[in-house]
Amino acid sequence: MHGLRKNLRNLSIGLVALGATLVIGCGKPAAGPPPGPAEVGTVTLAAERVVLTTELPGRTAPYLVADVRPQVSGLLQKRLFEEGADVRAGALLYQIDPAPYQAAVDQAEAALAMAQANLPAARSRAERLRGLVAIHAVGEQDLEDADAVLQRAEASVAASQAALESARINLSWTPIKAPISGRTGRSSVTPGALVTAYQPVPLVVIQQLDPIYVDVQQSSSEVLRLRRVLSSGELTRDGESASRVRLLLEDGTPYAHEGTLKFQDVSVEPMTGAVTLRMVFPNPDHVLLPGMFVRAVVEEGVAEQAILAPQQGVARDPRGNAIALVVGPDGTAQERALKLGRAIGDRWLVTEGLAAGDQVIVDGLLRVRAGVPVHAVPAGSGAAGGPAPGAAPGAAPGSAK
Repeated sequence: MHGLRKNLRNLSIGLVALGATLVIGCGKPAAGPPPGPAEVGTVTLAAERVVLTTELPGRTAPYLVADVRPQVSGLLQKRLFEEGADVRAGALLYQIDPAPYQAAVDQAEAALAMAQANLPAARSRAERLRGLVAIHAVGEQDLEDADAVLQRAEASVAASQAALESARINLSWTPIKAPISGRTGRSSVTPGALVTAYQPVPLVVIQQLDPIYVDVQQSSSEVLRLRRVLSSGELTRDGESASRVRLLLEDGTPYAHEGTLKFQDVSVEPMTGAVTLRMVFPNPDHVLLPGMFVRAVVEEGVAEQAILAPQQGVARDPRGNAIALVVGPDGTAQERALKLGRAIGDRWLVTEGLAAGDQVIVDGLLRVRAGVPVHAVPAGSGAAGGPAPGAAPGAAPGSAK
């Protein structure tokens, strides 16, 4: 009996101890010291001189183009160039059979000689009759007839001279020469073909590739916008650099030579609403070929006091407006509404909302909200890399309330 009572007493003590343990375990822990300001990484903005450029799509075009066509008809005897080769102006390309045209020259020379042989006799007779009329030995009608014969003889000589010149010109066109220096294309005829004067199909096309044109399209709205910002003073232009143009090839690689902006077209294409800009680029290695798609990098102007904000410090509110968090004078995070221009590298061009000296928060954005005290450290130092305890995952910086 005594042992039973002892066991019951030990069980009661154990239950009391277990209950006390459960009560202590279910109680709230004692509150620790309040957390300090969240550490955030910031970038201090400064005004910069920025050259603003724009990329415009375009295509290359030959500097000079010559469609070589025969100016006389005949049988093609020779082709004297290699297709795809470079030729100089005046180089012989084709030879048309000159025999018929040489015969025409010979015939014209004979006709001229005959006309010139009749001229002295007609002139001498007219002079004699003029003397006889003076002494009334012959009538006036005889002199008039002699003068008419002389005039016909002189006209016959002039006509024969013109015919001879025409025959010589036709003969000179039987060798077909290059009108410009450039690179030849594919020949449309072979020796033995019969060609006709001024035929619609050219014998060959010669294109001058060095230098070469680049024609790009710029929308008329962009032209108006650029004029507006230049007139307002937001952008300025350097006269020398404004006309220089860089080029990106089809694969995105930069072209080795700078070009020059030559002119802007005076009319807008009705179908596309675009204005054509023409540029000239040196092409000594013939890297650029006619019809190639390229992108021209054209200078719009220079912003002398541009503000560039890191892209990781700029977010969007639910309405899509650009916002950023900056460290205010009182050490709290402040939300700024921004107006953005274009992206320049990994930064945004800010037209409104930020100024030189502002500290934009770029690291530790999940730690803070607008109005929360922060401790700013330089971005990239690693002190503000992770989210604060209890921060809501995925929260947008400075989200609208």
